[in-house]
Amino acid sequence: MTLDLFDLRGKRALITGSSQGIGFALAEGLKAAGAEIVLNGRDAAKLKNAAAQIEGADRLCFDVTSHGAARTAIDAYEASAKPIDILVNNAGMQHRAPLEDFPPDAFERLLRTNIASVFHVGQAVARHMISRGRGKIINIASVQTALARPSIAPIPPRRARWAT
Repeated sequence: MTLDLFDLRGKRALITGSSQGIGFALAEGLKAAGAEIVLNGRDAAKLKNAAAQIEGADRLCFDVTSHGAARTAIDAYEASAKPIDILVNNAGMQHRAPLEDFPPDAFERLLRTNIASVFHVGQAVARHMISRGRGKIINIASVQTALARPSIAPIPPRRARWAT
């Protein structure tokens, strides 16, 4: 069954972070619109399980936080004569702790996953899209880009008083 709203038959979509959660749901929706699906995740077992639930889905297991891993995986996939027409940069994570207790390594992991991965995967895919003269890149962002909530992002606690 395909969605009549838009037809993606003949298009191949790579969705980062699609072995579970929102990414998996996006993959299911793009499949319903007729796209061929390429699932991504860094856990091979989760990725295999997700692919078993979406008929015909390919798997591309690599860590989106590694520039080299992203480029190597994308280049190899493209070389196998399977162009990626649509990239959905969806991989993301959160770590809950107030600013004063937020571990620096968790903050660095957030930056690599939620921000740097968009560059790493986007650049790797865009190089091929540009040479073909076509393609779409969709970047998913959290509501946290515009709305801060205590203990969801490293923000000052509500009780903090700022000098005026």
